[in-house]
Amino acid sequence: MNGDLFDRRHIAPMLIAENVKPFEDPDWLYELKWDGERCIAYLDPRSGTELRNKRQMRMNPKVPELNAIHLQAKKRCILDGELLCLVNGKPDFEAIQRRSLMSNRYKIELESQRFPASYAAFDCLYYDGRDLTMLPLTERKKYLKKAIRESERLVISRTFDSSLALTLFDMAKQQGLEGIVAKRSDSIYLQGKRVKTWLKIKNLMDDDFVICGFIYKENHMISLVLGQYLNGQLIYEGHVTLGVGGRPFLKIQNHKRLEYPPYDEAVPAGHGNDDAIWLEPTLVCTVAYMHRTKSGGMRQPVFKGLREDKEAIECIASFPAQ
Repeated sequence: MNGDLFDRRHIAPMLIAENVKPFEDPDWLYELKWDGERCIAYLDPRSGTELRNKRQMRMNPKVPELNAIHLQAKKRCILDGELLCLVNGKPDFEAIQRRSLMSNRYKIELESQRFPASYAAFDCLYYDGRDLTMLPLTERKKYLKKAIRESERLVISRTFDSSLALTLFDMAKQQGLEGIVAKRSDSIYLQGKRVKTWLKIKNLMDDDFVICGFIYKENHMISLVLGQYLNGQLIYEGHVTLGVGGRPFLKIQNHKRLEYPPYDEAVPAGHGNDDAIWLEPTLVCTVAYMHRTKSGGMRQPVFKGLREDKEAIECIASFPAQ
């Protein structure tokens, strides 16, 4: 493929591995887990800003207030980070997810004034003609500080050493934030790979699921039928009803339909599954819940929103329902 890393503009973000309990280790760095949408930023001080999510979709039309952040770059660079919308001083996933689904320029402009987006950068993959992906994380962090000037719209995610790991997690918990991320200080950047050098330590429980169908219920309620992948096969993972509706459901409702369930296993009888409208399993959503039951089910699940930045095959079952 011709051109360097910047010219190609096809970075596949490195992925965070499984959720673990809080831990302290001097070989690791820690930072807040931002509740936003993952995004790669290509910044050229002379020619502009390009923002792409994990599916290589250009996000610039969705967040026009960020179109000038290249003016804060000192050199041409590629950053990895999160698109955020703050609501009451905290990142709000629903706000950035709502923006991702918008196409009307007037409505996007109104939303950008109501809840302006910011970009929180946590990694630097390219700087002034140099590919940095094979450098250790600590070195890439130095380049990140060197690459940009911070502002309200472009910030650097703060990093803490192991002595503050538990304090940082407790603070995230007290503030009702999603949790923290732990990364080995010597980790290289492996595009598109999910490796155990990056781990999440979550306070609020949620997970991503494939939407496999939906069921119309009484009292105008709607349940989504969920799935995840286990050993390469799409398995049944129950339903979510609370929070389903509005603009996200319009997209779900208009998605390509199937005659039969898309799972690689038999669908359990009952639970309204016999009346389900089955869908092509390509839409991804996030579901929040209190905790997992012994059988792997979710207690009090709530639909949080669609994920435009994630492929269905990335939804891996950590606690498969029995």
